[in-house]
Amino acid sequence: MTLSRRDIDHLFERLRSGVVPERGLDAFAVGIERKRAELHRMLKLAENDEGVFKFLRGDYGCGKTFMGRLAVLDAQAQGFATSFVVVSDNDLKFYKFDELYRKVVQELGTTACSRGALGDILDRWIFKIEDALISGGADPDSDGFDALVQERIGEELMSMTSGKAPKDMTRVLAKIFELKQRGEVAEAGALISWLSGSSNVSSKHKGLAGIKGDIGSSEAMDYLHGIVEIVKASGYKGLVIVLDEVETVLRMRSDTRGKCLNGLRQICDSAAGYGGLLWVFTGTPEFFDSKRGVGALPPLHDRIRFTQIDGFANPRQPQLELKPFDEQRLREVAIKLRELYPTERREQLYNKLDDDTVDRIVAHFTEGLKADVGAVPRQFLRELVNVMDLVVLEKDFDPRFSGQYKAITPPEPSAPEGFPADDGDYDVTF
Repeated sequence: MTLSRRDIDHLFERLRSGVVPERGLDAFAVGIERKRAELHRMLKLAENDEGVFKFLRGDYGCGKTFMGRLAVLDAQAQGFATSFVVVSDNDLKFYKFDELYRKVVQELGTTACSRGALGDILDRWIFKIEDALISGGADPDSDGFDALVQERIGEELMSMTSGKAPKDMTRVLAKIFELKQRGEVAEAGALISWLSGSSNVSSKHKGLAGIKGDIGSSEAMDYLHGIVEIVKASGYKGLVIVLDEVETVLRMRSDTRGKCLNGLRQICDSAAGYGGLLWVFTGTPEFFDSKRGVGALPPLHDRIRFTQIDGFANPRQPQLELKPFDEQRLREVAIKLRELYPTERREQLYNKLDDDTVDRIVAHFTEGLKADVGAVPRQFLRELVNVMDLVVLEKDFDPRFSGQYKAITPPEPSAPEGFPADDGDYDVTF
């Protein structure tokens, strides 16, 4: 794929901080073809209006967050709306569905709007309603057209959710449309915030729609059902929700942990009723297998348990296993990032960070770990980017002779085909 300069700059800036980028992941995704294909299969099920879930299982450093972020990008590229949520023991507990709903809706994203996309999705849906009414003979310039749209909003929402959409949701959606038609954008925005799960909307703004209080835990999943249906009605194929680092539950008190596991069970048990919604959870083997985690709740453990036969794990079972990086994968990633690195003159980079030097940096980070590289990838990538930065910024820096990477006398370097020889004039342009 071809990345924009903006995406490349984002990618390298995030890697410098040891953080998984939100864009450009496809450019250096290696060794995960089968795992990615399985997630694409799940996307196809969601596109066909199935409600499904998948758990990504792997130790720290196996690329769970990377895979979750990549799933979001792949889903958006295929026409889905998405939401990427990092689980926190401070403000997200699975049994408090209002917290879950708020996080999911606030992180809604699409190719048109990376975050906070609910307003845009609502506009697209209402435009389709207006278009359908006009195609059916309604006059958009008539005094009663807006009333027709408001009526149709309620009818469609009830039809799409089989009558399960909360009445307050219908009232709020109709009022949002009315306020926008009158040009009262701030007031409409306040009600969109309320619909996003915010508890900071004033009683004055809530009163505009005739509602009181906030979205509670007992009704939050019905609101989520409505959001999923609106997402599809607005033109998207469905919704993908990624909940990253569910092993955070293990740090909670035992009573809270038990409630969270039961909340997770409820989500899995009800998933089929949310057509077009794919849940993706990431967690460690300890979370899935131990008696402090999923193993403490037999109904959930039996539903999503991970199995192997003679060392072979079926990727289509509820848990998709992610393997640790090995030296070959690290090397392939390094080569791809070297190709992507943003600099005007590349001969310095290729000469001083040649394949032999890449191999020695990989060996430095994997020494003593054999095939199990574990938590190395983020540190390795941060160090690799640091070396590339130094190569283009510091004239006297040469990683080929660095004692840090077990310096050896390298063969006489030569520029790769198509690049001029290194003339010593160092480029510092990013």
